[in-house]
Formats: sequence, structure tokens, C-alpha cells
Amino acid sequence: MSRRRVAITGLGVVTSLGETADAMWEALCAGRSGIGPITRWDASALPSRFGGECAAFDVTRYGVEEKEARRLDRFAQFGLAASVRAVADAGLDFAREDAWRCGVLIGSGIGGIETMQEQHQILREKGLKRVTPFTVPRLMVNAASGNVSIRFGLRGPSTAVATACATGANAIGDACRLIQYDQADVMIAGGSEAALCLLGVASFCAARALSQRNDEPQRASRPFDKDRDGFVMSEGAGVVIIEELEHARARGARIYAELVGYGMTADAFHVTAPAPEGEGAQRAMKAAIDEAGIRLEEVDYINAHGTSTDLNDRYESIAIRKVFGKHCDNGLVVSSTKSMVGHLLGAAGGVELVFTAKAVYHGLVPPTMNHEVPGEECDLDYCPNQARKKDIRVAISNSFGFGGQNAVLALRKYEG
Repeated sequence: MSRRRVAITGLGVVTSLGETADAMWEALCAGRSGIGPITRWDASALPSRFGGECAAFDVTRYGVEEKEARRLDRFAQFGLAASVRAVADAGLDFAREDAWRCGVLIGSGIGGIETMQEQHQILREKGLKRVTPFTVPRLMVNAASGNVSIRFGLRGPSTAVATACATGANAIGDACRLIQYDQADVMIAGGSEAALCLLGVASFCAARALSQRNDEPQRASRPFDKDRDGFVMSEGAGVVIIEELEHARARGARIYAELVGYGMTADAFHVTAPAPEGEGAQRAMKAAIDEAGIRLEEVDYINAHGTSTDLNDRYESIAIRKVFGKHCDNGLVVSSTKSMVGHLLGAAGGVELVFTAKAVYHGLVPPTMNHEVPGEECDLDYCPNQARKKDIRVAISNSFGFGGQNAVLALRKYEG
């Protein structure tokens, strides 16, 4: 059976840099940072007291009444808001679509951790009878997908993915498969995360994974730089509308790019550390490129996972060089947008695919900020500190997660 072609037609985000793809893209290409001190709760006792916080976010601006908002964990609110933005950006009217051919696949690495933290405290302080009956519907990982499906009346595939920091990319790749093999015509897909709460941040602090550059938070996320000291934790969502190409053409949709390749592997090595030299990442990149049917030298841009941690940055750089060889020194550009928005965990792959689609569409590579002195074995062109005009024919987006999860998506410029 031949695979159907898949187009990206809508982009939706909630990030510390903005709540529209256009506003976020403008800030990103200007090198502005969305990182700052945590303000929603008291982080003073923690060794890391900053992050990519969506402090001004209010889900009631997206057609959700306050009573209903209280029944949604923050991660589901983010996912719903980003989906509303993506649907509007795509110009879709689901009343004109076959609801049974439209679906949702929005994942989360952790789900409703803020609800878990809140309700556990209520249980301890106020007793069993004060625990809300909405606890499970709020914290379950498929809460974002379920609520988006209900919001738009979509009756096709509705599911969720949880693969740590590869979640958003896996969700979009899996949704792409549903369209390729004729299980759906339109999918709302991506990732959402709201782990920037006391329990979430304390957990990563205990693992010594976070930067402690509290005096200069906007310079804390420094992927591939010698002085990196950990990642910067963020919250938000990234959602795309993908649809079968002829379906998109028939309704005159704007097409940002074609989604042409998806590779996923497991390191089978360690639950938190990446495999030496990024072996799993290498194979995932090769799988995405092979499925796309493109040559290595056709890849112009890689949106790296680039977390600003020692092993990830080093092994991802090695993996890219092992896959692309001489092309690394002959036009291949790599950047990590986490340098400005931080690491959104399960939402990272969704947000970064939005960035990658924008890069392809506009012919502009967003920079890796705070890159001053390359780290050990970090020897690629990271587009340091300034955006760069470039005709991008093919781009890939890398997402790697705890558990040894590797997911890579390949995009091709749409030529009509």
C-alpha cells in the first residue's frame, strides 16, 4: 500500500515567548529569551529558581469558562489553547469535515503533575472528603487529547503518547502514520507539559539536571557551550495540524511544509543517560531520512534536541557528525531553540516542530543563543547568537527522552 502525503497546515503554541506561532517566531529569530524567575509559586528554597514560565497564560481567553477551567490541569489547558490556535491558523472549519476522519494525538511526558501535587496536599491537610472527584480526569495523560476532541467534536482517532522528552515528536509521527495509511484525513497533534511546579522542579533538582545560574537566567540555557551546567525547565505546548496533502490542496490551505519522514529507536542502554556516541539517535535520524527518500546532503537544517546538558549535547553532536560526515562542514546548520525557550519536556518535540516548520517556510535558521566557546566534541555549525537566512529544502527535528527514547521528524519544503 502506498503512503499518502502529509502536509503541515496549522501551527499553535503556548510558550514563555508567546501564545501565537508568529509572535513566538519573531522573538525567537530576534534572539530574545523567555526564561526568567519563577513567579507562580515560591521557589526560594530550591537550587534552581527560574524557568520558561507562561506567567500570563489564561485559558479563559480560549473559550473555556472558569468553572470548566478548574476541571482541567494546566497541561491540558496548554494543549487545548495551542490546539485552538493551530486550528485557527489552518483555517479549518470542522463543521465542513467528516468528524470520523479527524482526530487528536497530543501527548505529555508527565501529565497532570500539578494536580497530583495539589490533591496530595489536600489529602494530607484536609482529609479524604476534600479530594476533588476530578483528580483522575485532570491528571491522566490523555486529558489534553480528550478535551480537544470534545471541543471540536472530532470522532476519529483520539489517543496520547508518553515517551518523556520525545513525546511531542512521537505524537506527531504517530499521527502522521494514521494519515499516511488512510486512518484519518486531519490530525491535531503535538505535546503539552506543565511540570514547572514545586514537585516537578524539585525532582529535577534532586537529579542534578537543572542549571543553577540563578543570577543570569536568560544566559542559563547554553546548548553546546563549554560552560553549560544543565537544562532550563519550561512549560507550554506545541501543536500542529497535519492533513493529507490532497485534502489540504482541495480546501486551498497554506502549507508550511511536508512531513516526509519519521524515525524512532530505543537506546536500550540507561533510563536517563543517552547511549555513548548517540547510537540510538544516529539510527533514528537515518530512519527518518531513509523514509523521506532523500540524500544526506539535501538536509540543510537540524533543530537539535540540544538540552544544554553535558552528555546530551556531546553525544548528539557526535551522532550528527557520524550520520552526515563531510556534509557537517559543507552547509549543514544546527541550532537549539532551547537556548531561548528552555526545555519543555514532553512538549519540546511539538514546539520544536513548529519552529522547524517555520524555519523551512521562511528560509530562516533560528540561532543558538549563549553559544560562546564550543564544548568538548561539540564541533558543528550551531548558528551562534544570530538568525541566518538560508534556503531550507529539508530539515529534521530531533527529540530524545528518558527511557532511551529517540524520535526524529523530517520536513521538506513544499513546492506546490
